[in-house]
Amino acid sequence: MRWYVSLQNHFISLKNNRIFELFVIAIIIFSALLIGLNTYDIPQFYRHVLKTLDYAVSIFFLVEISIRFLAEKNKGNFFKNGWNIFDTLVVVLSLIPIEDSEMVLLARLIRIFRVLRMVSVIPELRILLASLFKALPQLGYVVMLMFIIFYIYAAAGSMFFEKINSELWGDVSISLLTLFRVMTFEDWTDVMYETMKVYPLSWMYYISFIFLTAFAFLNMVIGIVVNVMEQEHQHAYDEEHDGEPTIIDLHAEIQELKQMLKDKQL
Repeated sequence: MRWYVSLQNHFISLKNNRIFELFVIAIIIFSALLIGLNTYDIPQFYRHVLKTLDYAVSIFFLVEISIRFLAEKNKGNFFKNGWNIFDTLVVVLSLIPIEDSEMVLLARLIRIFRVLRMVSVIPELRILLASLFKALPQLGYVVMLMFIIFYIYAAAGSMFFEKINSELWGDVSISLLTLFRVMTFEDWTDVMYETMKVYPLSWMYYISFIFLTAFAFLNMVIGIVVNVMEQEHQHAYDEEHDGEPTIIDLHAEIQELKQMLKDKQL
């Protein structure tokens, strides 16, 4: 089976080729543009052209996923990667001719998901997405604490400001929406000035709330995500340089050799 090994080596070199990766990215972007063009009211002739190009893109993706599959020495490992499974499903489903059936919306939705293949192609995007998912457990506690702060301020706002404007402070649920508006700075000064006419010191209520939510909690979220991203980058680096000594290891070995030479001289 020398011919198969030779062919597989060609597929491996093609898969790892930077130009090929950039070409795949370009096709993904082109596919996204085709999806966008289909949302416009264009003549029927051009719509047929777009449909033909869309099928050509689908065939290219099928060839590309086949190259990646054949380049894998252990075929079982190919489907252990979640992104490979996602890519395969999107490519295969996009080839099913259901454009003229009742499932036309599903077909268009599947083609939209082809844009997500950009994540599976670009390693940096995979690291970013993996970092966000791994940060979710820690972010959950931050969200829980934020909800407690929201609820306390919403209950207090409903008690003090309901008579001023019941549409904004009528009950706790409405007050939560108002506070979300304040946190996102959507005309929040209008809300504050309205209550300051009755309670001149109510500005302290809004300033403290904004400080706790928009500043403190936002920085906590950013800190958690950045910390997880650093861990993911380190994990990716360790996998890429598996078994290779780092600069720190080399420096430690040099120091050990120097110490050994000193001991021999003594």
